[in-house]
Parts: sequence; structure tokens; C-alpha cells
Amino acid sequence: MKLTRRKLATVLVSATAMAAQQPQPAPTPTPAPDNDLKTARDRLQANAAALATTPIPMATEPAFQFKA
Repeated sequence: MKLTRRKLATVLVSATAMAAQQPQPAPTPTPAPDNDLKTARDRLQANAAALATTPIPMATEPAFQFKA
């Protein structure tokens, strides 16, 4: 297929015009900062509650020693 510079320019201009006419997708709404903070706090509390219900044997010691 042979294209002249004029035909190539016409194709490019029409392709650019078609791209400009297509509607842009609507931006996704970002959650409010207060909502993010509440979600993070709720997740932290749920994780703390899950850890509190996990049984730990008395023989378990930390990997370090506290010295005063």
C-alpha cells in the first residue's frame, strides 16, 4: 500500500480528531481523608483484637532482655 504525505497527514489528523471526540472516563471519586483515617483505625482495632485472642504460651520469651 502506497501512501503519499498528504494522505498520511489526512489519516493522522482524522485519527487525532477521533481521539479528541471520545469521552474521557469519569475520574474515580477519592475517599475523604476522614474516611481513610476511620478505615485505618478500624483495621488497626480489628488486628489488635485478633492478636489479643491468640493464645501465647507462658514459656514464650521476647528475643531481648530489658535492663534497667
